[in-house]
Formats: sequence, C-alpha cells, structure tokens
Amino acid sequence: MRATYTASLEAGDYPFTHRLRVRFAETDAMTVVHHGSYLLYLEEARVEFLRHAGYPYDKVRADGVEFPVAEVKVRYLRPLRFDDEVDVHAVIGKVSAATFQMGYLVATGGEACATAVTVHAAIDTAGRPVRIPDWVRRLAGA
Repeated sequence: MRATYTASLEAGDYPFTHRLRVRFAETDAMTVVHHGSYLLYLEEARVEFLRHAGYPYDKVRADGVEFPVAEVKVRYLRPLRFDDEVDVHAVIGKVSAATFQMGYLVATGGEACATAVTVHAAIDTAGRPVRIPDWVRRLAGA
C-alpha cells in the first residue's frame, strides 16, 4: 500500500473543514503540539467529515464495513501551539477497489501547518477485504 495522493496547500480544494482547539495535554514542554497529536486531529476530522456527509461511523460499522488506517503520511510545515484554533480541511482523494485515500490540510490563522494523507482499507467485521462502498466513490467524485 502506498500513499500516492498529494494533499493541497489550498483550503479551497477541500470540501470539508473541522475546527478544533489545541489542548495543553497535546503539547510538549515548549507548548508545541507533539507530532503524534496530529494523527488524533486527522481522525477527528475524518469522523466529522463522514458524519457531515450522512455516514456517521457507527452507521458505517452497522453496515458491516470498517476503514482501518493502513498508512499515514504527514508533512510538517510549521508548529501548532497550545490554544491555537486549528482548521483541519479534508477531502477523499484516490479510490481503488478496496482502499481509499484522504487528504488533509492542517492550518491555523490561514497558514498551512501540515499536510497529510491517510490510506484506508475496507474490511468486513471478520477482517476480510471488501469493496469500497459506492457512497465513498460518490463523495470522492469518482
């Protein structure tokens, strides 16, 4: 599996934005956000993206599909700090038979702080690969 989607630096390229605020617990001794905290921000935005699109994750799971993260690629551009208001922009990028990629732009004050791509497999409740649901393809414009 390989993250091949390129996340844009332009907020207008993303159909969805989720705002959050950096908590003190997510920072290091210099009040800079720890690199691992970005993964939590991506997940929060992804879950809200699906909810906003009419596919809350509990419904997706009830339909017998799971979307585990198979790969993550983050490009850090400038630090986030305690109490920053952060916009996490999200889009579904490339879709294949059993995987899809999402692109993200993490920004504060209109400045890009990171870009990221997550690759998700589609599996059933037994962990076997399944086809990506048609609604994911529609959300991706495919």
